[in-house]
Amino acid sequence: MQSLKAVSYLSQLVLLLSCNTYSESIVKSIDGNAGSRLFAESYAEFNEPWAMTFLPDGDLLVTEKSGSLILFNVHDRSKVLVGGVPKVAYGGQGGLGDIILHPQFSDNRWIYLSYAEQDASGKKGAVVVRAQFIHESAKPKLEKIEVIWQQKPKVPGNGHYSHRLAFSPDGRLFITSGDRQKQTPAQSWTQDLGKVIRINADGSVPSDNPFQNKGELAKTFWSIGHRNLLGIAFDRQGQLWTHEMGPRHGDEFNLTIGGDNYGWPIVSWGDHYSGIPIPDHDTRPEFNAPELYWVPTVAPSGLIIYNGDMFPKWRDNAFIGGLRSKSLVRIRIDGERAYEVERFAMSKRIREVEQGPRGSIWVLEDKKDGRLLRLTPHE
Repeated sequence: MQSLKAVSYLSQLVLLLSCNTYSESIVKSIDGNAGSRLFAESYAEFNEPWAMTFLPDGDLLVTEKSGSLILFNVHDRSKVLVGGVPKVAYGGQGGLGDIILHPQFSDNRWIYLSYAEQDASGKKGAVVVRAQFIHESAKPKLEKIEVIWQQKPKVPGNGHYSHRLAFSPDGRLFITSGDRQKQTPAQSWTQDLGKVIRINADGSVPSDNPFQNKGELAKTFWSIGHRNLLGIAFDRQGQLWTHEMGPRHGDEFNLTIGGDNYGWPIVSWGDHYSGIPIPDHDTRPEFNAPELYWVPTVAPSGLIIYNGDMFPKWRDNAFIGGLRSKSLVRIRIDGERAYEVERFAMSKRIREVEQGPRGSIWVLEDKKDGRLLRLTPHE
């Protein structure tokens, strides 16, 4: 475990911009002994982009929170609106969320989308659908849309949906389900708020999930006691890593083990926004403490564990975007331990991180006019 309470890294970072700051820049980190430099090229702008995934041909699918799914051609930089996207409940932190491909996408054309939906009473919750992506014509669209998971219960409010998605090496679908700012449901067996969910690709429930004696809903749970998880990824050893925002500081990076309880809202390295303290993790050793945490906050969003060739020294490192910290954070994973080793000042809130063709790193800036940036080595 590593505490960053003493000094904010932001005071140690430098961002050097070229003469054309809107299209190209050099990003330099002077954290520790790393001293890496990245070349950042701006490809496009989007309206409140939230997530992206690369297609086998190298093009991108990008979600915008208001409800648009966009097919982006990285070569001619054209955008095409994808039809058939379900209606989303847009507002606050809600809207269209994550997007990933089925592991056998080239054969079955399945994509997976998460978003916020609203019922007749005005209550809201996250939902995950799968759909076949048809883009052989000039008008790409989604067909055969199937709802495979819904947050239970729907509740008032517009925050902490989480709804990030990842496939495990054995083809199970993992979903992060936030606490919806309700806190106590994270410890409940009858609500799936504040949990990591594990289901099959068709929405059915694996019989080997860890909580088999806590009720039917709990059979979908992988882990419990989470807050707002906006990053999820598997490493090459098949270990699952997630990160979540702390309440007031205390963001966490967790090795997320099936059957474990991560303690929210009973323990945290942060405090309530009101200033009321929360007991620290080390006061309750029965809960799984984070491998890495941040005080002050970085407000993490997006996560990859890098395995490309463009940055060979960074293989098996994690990269997360920082919203509050306006940064890209590099984390070294050593077995079951994790250490922040470098931080890049990006000057904008970073919502999403993805590994691209040939091993480049791509990020999406947050909010209106958020840019899509391609990061490559700069010597």
